[in-house]
Parts: sequence; structure tokens; C-alpha cells
Amino acid sequence: MATGDGTVTRRRFGKWAAAGVATAAVESVTGCGSFGRSEQDEKKLQLENASGLDVTGANSLGAHAAARGLLYGAAVDPELLDVDGIAVEHTNDPYTQLFAEQTRILVAENAMKWYALRPAPDRFDFSNADRMIRFAQLTGKVVRGHNLCWHEGLPGWFAKTVNKDNARQFLTEHIRTVAGHFRGQVQSWDVVNEAIWLEDGRPDGLRVQPWLEMIGPDYIELAFRTAAEADPHAKLTYNDYGIETDKPGEAAKRAQVLALLKRLKASGVPVGAMGVQSHLYAAGAQPGAGLREFLSEVSALGLEVYITEMDVVSAGIGGGQAGRDRATAKVYGDYASLMLADPNVKMLLTWGLSSGLSWVNNPNQRMQRFPDIWRERPLPFDDDDAPTDAFWALRGALDGAPVRAKQG
Repeated sequence: MATGDGTVTRRRFGKWAAAGVATAAVESVTGCGSFGRSEQDEKKLQLENASGLDVTGANSLGAHAAARGLLYGAAVDPELLDVDGIAVEHTNDPYTQLFAEQTRILVAENAMKWYALRPAPDRFDFSNADRMIRFAQLTGKVVRGHNLCWHEGLPGWFAKTVNKDNARQFLTEHIRTVAGHFRGQVQSWDVVNEAIWLEDGRPDGLRVQPWLEMIGPDYIELAFRTAAEADPHAKLTYNDYGIETDKPGEAAKRAQVLALLKRLKASGVPVGAMGVQSHLYAAGAQPGAGLREFLSEVSALGLEVYITEMDVVSAGIGGGQAGRDRATAKVYGDYASLMLADPNVKMLLTWGLSSGLSWVNNPNQRMQRFPDIWRERPLPFDDDDAPTDAFWALRGALDGAPVRAKQG
């Protein structure tokens, strides 16, 4: 956000800005020009930062992923983007620069959720989501839509307005309007998000939530078929979390997710991809053989796989900040290498770029309930937009991935 005089208050230049280095090198990635830099500024860009590290241009995560035919991207808050500056090729905003430099695909962290798009039952507001679309178009990126049907992120009016008599109408209207508004502008949609929850005890594993209670289990099929009609070109995705490791609960949930996908395919439902959220923990069990088998079975169904929301929490790891950073980086390297070894995994998105704005560090989030919690660094960049150990581990895993046919 900005103050009345336009001064950015949610971001700070930090170490890189002080060194004159956190300026976008977007032209080598997107063809967007120099953003009005002076000749002196251009020379500064040729210098390495204080740590001797240049991660812009060809050295960015997006460029390294593209070299293997992969898409790398991140969740973004469109309100923080200096879209007007990008439009005239002149911005000094570090948040905007970081996304322009590092990503080839974007997803809105919140701006496409129900509560953000529907301030009232009879009114839609696309202004913030459209801002992200414009930024993507100006910088040559593609976009994922997140999400069309979820039990969370519902507007305040929902509970008093939507009922068994009108739920089907509200869901189909929402999907037709939203997916229709962005028709042809998104690569994929998370159509249904987090529909499996074993704790509710249903034989099919479905989460007991408003859409299930008001429409029934076929709300999932309804959502996918409606989305396909509204945007037949988008890859329609089922997205879920807590299925990555071989812990009994996650293995059981993974099996139910696979069963759901099989039911959808058997019924001719137009699901095209599986989104593995990948909110991971450095402590405890790590992904392994079960996830590899899951990838193989999803591929056999003819579905692509996307890593959609990756971050790593280091709570429970000793050794201070350095120890936690090393543990986080190891998870990034190991997990990305495991997943990207399967050529059916087409993209990797982290849930943000800068750790300072990660949901993990939001005091209202569940992560803060860990007894030893302190400020986490769950993403490829730290609070000052300098690369963390995780950046290098992730980039190394991208470099080691089999080459795919180029995307985006």
C-alpha cells in the first residue's frame, strides 16, 4: 500500500536497493525495456550485488525454468504491483521488479477468490484481478486462475444468502461470469479446491462443507463442466494439499484424491490437471515413493501435474537462522528434484516470492501456532528481496529437470 504522497510503505529496498541492484532486468526475460533507467543506472545493473550474486535476467528462476521447458511463477498481490509504471517502462518498486524479473506465470494469492470478486450477491468487481492480467500482458507472462469453487474465501453475505434452493444457481452463475470474464486470458483454473478431508468420515473422503451440503457430491462435476463451457481453452485443475508425504494421513488422503480423479475421468468430466499445493515442512517426514507413484497414476489418467503453492516452514529445526535456512533449502532441492523428474509436471509456483509477505508470517495464520515459531523464510527471497538458500536449491533443481517442450 502507499501513503498519500505515493511513498511505498509495505516494501522497502533493503540491501539490494541500497547497492543500486534491485532494478528490473526484465528486457532479457520479457522484452519490456529498461523502465526508463539512466545510463548510470544501466552500468549499475552490470555490477554484482554486495554478495557477489546476480539473479536477474538469464540468472532468474523464470529463465532457468524456461530453459528446461518449464514454467516458474508465484502468487502475487496485484494491489502491490506498479502496473502504471510497467506500462511506461519506468518503475522503481522492488515488489514489481521482483515479479517482473523472476516469474513467467502468475497466480493471484487472493484477488480471484469469491470474497474478492463478489462484494454483493448481485455485483462482481474484477478491478484487482484485471490489474494482475494487465501486468501479465505487459510483461509477457501467463496466468493461472485461483479459484472457482472452495469452502473458504467466501464473502460475508454468503451464509445468509445461499441455500439449498439457490446454491446450484449461485455456483454456476459465479463460474460462468468469472471464467467467462477471463476467457482466453488464463492458462489454467483451479476449478475445485481442497474437496477432500478425511476427518469428516465420509466413505468418499469428501469434505463436509457448504457446497456439498447444499448441492451434493455432484457439485464437483457441476463446477468442472460449467468452467469448461465458460472457457474451453483453460486447463481445468483439481487442487489440494496434505498429500505429499508418506505419513499415514497424507497417504490416505492422496488415495482419496486419486479415487476422486478416477471417478471424474470415468464420468467424462473435463478435468485436465492435478494441482499439488506443496506447503511443506522441513522437520519430519519428507515426500518419497508414495508421491512418485501418485504422479505416475495421475499421468496414466491423462492429467498434467502442477506444483501450485510451494513454500517450506522450518519450525522445529535447530541451528538458528542458518540452520533453518539450510533445512528449508534442502526441502526445496529434494522436493523440486523429485517432482520435476516426472516430465508430466509442467510448472512450479511458489506461494509468493518474498518471505516478508508470506502468509506463513501472517500472525493470523495457523503457522503461527507452532510453539517455537519465529519469523520464517519459506520462499526463495528474504524480507529484503535477496535470494535465500532456497533460491539456489530451487534453481539447481530446475537445472536438473528433464527438458520439456517449451510452454507459455
